[in-house]
Amino acid sequence: MVDAIISTHERRGQRAIEAVSEGRVKRYRDFTVVVGYDDEYIVEEGQCTCKDAEYNLDQSDPTERCWHSLAVDVAEALGEVDHHDMWYSEVREFL
Repeated sequence: MVDAIISTHERRGQRAIEAVSEGRVKRYRDFTVVVGYDDEYIVEEGQCTCKDAEYNLDQSDPTERCWHSLAVDVAEALGEVDHHDMWYSEVREFL
């Protein structure tokens, strides 16, 4: 699975695998969040709040995805999502 992800998504795939292996995919009551290097990014229904998704990806090509949304799919497939029984909007106030 790792080889297929990296083959298809290259550096974004590698970063997604790293995020999952480091436990950086977190599900709260209201959002799924991927902890990046500089910020946290909300991923909902495959859409991400990061600048890469907003500016660099061809929205008509489903294979073009940011590493945050890839990480959510990989973590879900492997049962590696870190679940938190709290609202992210409340947690975000403390960050």
